[in-house]
Amino acid sequence: MKDLAEKFQRHTTTDVVFDQLHEDIVSLTLLPGTKISEVEVARRFGVSRQPVHDAFNRLENQDLLLIRPQKATKVRQFSMQRIAEARFVRLAVELEVIRHACTLWDDARADKLEQNLELQQQSLDNAQTEQFHTLDYQFHKLICELSGCLLAYKMIGECKQKVDRLCMLSLGKDDELTTVFEDHQHIAEALRSKSADEASAVVRRHLGRLDDTISYIHETHSEYFE
Repeated sequence: MKDLAEKFQRHTTTDVVFDQLHEDIVSLTLLPGTKISEVEVARRFGVSRQPVHDAFNRLENQDLLLIRPQKATKVRQFSMQRIAEARFVRLAVELEVIRHACTLWDDARADKLEQNLELQQQSLDNAQTEQFHTLDYQFHKLICELSGCLLAYKMIGECKQKVDRLCMLSLGKDDELTTVFEDHQHIAEALRSKSADEASAVVRRHLGRLDDTISYIHETHSEYFE
């Protein structure tokens, strides 16, 4: 309760409710299709319904909640069409960013990216899965930031989040994380050599690895899909 009180001091009530529900949904603590009510959430946080209502609207805007008038609100189920669209948009944006990055990459930028990779390696060695996922997001954000394309990361991050929530259902996470890390290393190497074609090829391969995983989850967890 003390931690929650400190959060309320630093953020608005709506922010606190939104952040916690967002974490619960993307981590699958709240599974797709789970019913959720403003009254119950307000009681959980000890707040009025208005900030909960506002948080619900923000989550709906991020495609994480399905609010239906006169019906129960529920955690949004997965949609193969929305996932395909998110992956298409992310690939298009990330390819443009990576090609632009190759035109101005230098040793200073390469060294900053290398620092992130070193932390990724440490998180793998220590089996810190959540830390690795955080560094994964930071890796892609850092490329955008160092390329002067930080706004592009907003779109990349939103698209990535849609797919990552789905992939939390997959098995064999350790092997998958190692493969992700190796792809990151290859992207960094291609950037250091300023090879736009090689960097683009690695990005395509990196994002394409999820095709089989998504199909497998769709087949084995159909109850979580619309």
